[in-house]
Amino acid sequence: MRARTGQNLRSSTRRDGRRRRAVSAAAAMAVGVMTLGVLAPPAASDSAAPAAAAAGPDAVQRALNTLVRDDGMPAALASVKDRNGRARTYTAGVGDLTTGSKVPRDGQLRIGSNTKAFTAVVVLQLVGEGKIDLDAFVDTYLPGLVRGEGIDGNRITVRHLLQHTSGLPDYGVHLDDDEIRNRYFEPRELLDLALDHPADAEPGKTWGYSNTNYVLAGLIVQKVTGRPLAEEMDRRIIQRIGLRHTYFPAPGEMTVREPHPRGYHRSPEDGPLRDFTEMDPSAGWAAGQLISTNSDLNRFFTALLAGRLLPAAQLAEMRTTVPVGTSGLRYGLGLTSRTLSCGGVYWGHGGDIAGYETRGGVTDDGRAANVAVTSIPTDEAAVRHVSEAVDTALCG
Repeated sequence: MRARTGQNLRSSTRRDGRRRRAVSAAAAMAVGVMTLGVLAPPAASDSAAPAAAAAGPDAVQRALNTLVRDDGMPAALASVKDRNGRARTYTAGVGDLTTGSKVPRDGQLRIGSNTKAFTAVVVLQLVGEGKIDLDAFVDTYLPGLVRGEGIDGNRITVRHLLQHTSGLPDYGVHLDDDEIRNRYFEPRELLDLALDHPADAEPGKTWGYSNTNYVLAGLIVQKVTGRPLAEEMDRRIIQRIGLRHTYFPAPGEMTVREPHPRGYHRSPEDGPLRDFTEMDPSAGWAAGQLISTNSDLNRFFTALLAGRLLPAAQLAEMRTTVPVGTSGLRYGLGLTSRTLSCGGVYWGHGGDIAGYETRGGVTDDGRAANVAVTSIPTDEAAVRHVSEAVDTALCG
């Protein structure tokens, strides 16, 4: 969750006006929804085609070239699928600034807060199995664990967690690069860090993005199943729908397993790019630890919206959204909807983690697109260009 872009949406939910640390690795770990949320979609022109097949390669390629040429992204990647199932992949830039090597086509990436959609699916599967109640309080599953100033697990429901309406403070804004790059965090450490700070709001009163919500959701999964979250995610989602390039890094695993572009990070925002490819992602855990590819993300969100991962009742709950300020973005249970310039919406999440940003999703008629860049944009033009690249891919 990038401090700069996240601030625009989250400041309305914070009463004390505490300032965030600029672009820390943990603070970059995951909002995914923030960047597009602060911007309206590109305006439709008279020549804009109706929502139909995915954009031709020239339009998407030009969008990626803009991200590299004008916005200074080391690399940009995209995977696009039209409603007929035809898929295309694209690259721009270089995969390694030191060697100048090519960008691996559909290379693996750290996908940040897209992880939240996976965590939410596991929770909702357990809801469908009668093992979790969305409207039960957190204390039902983790008795006495969630306590702090203005914080009581007997007042926060599972739904509040998945919807980001719990009012819980976000642990991520209290970590910086030096603390997390080489350090392994247990989930309970992340929770304890959050609980050292007062509540941001009353439960259920307002929307406010907090990675703490999904750490708690992951802990509930582990308590209910008696199994590690990574195993449940792998069994229930990754293996089930054949995500061949998606995995939850093991404790202490700092590298990316398959061909990948290197990820670069600026901290502070006006500082030089630093290679951040190798890092311990445990500060993200259930909120932001997964590694995947653009095409696997397309497969995941397509399967999800097609009802292959959740019963109809739970998918309907996931798609029931609340507004995120006045941005036009809406947040469900680990799933967002965003408007398209060609009409309608697309469903997905998005993610930021030091070194990588991913954006995209799927439409109800089967179009899918994910776009990634290998550095988190630090100015509004670059943020807008990532948004426009997704819109171009889906609206072509």
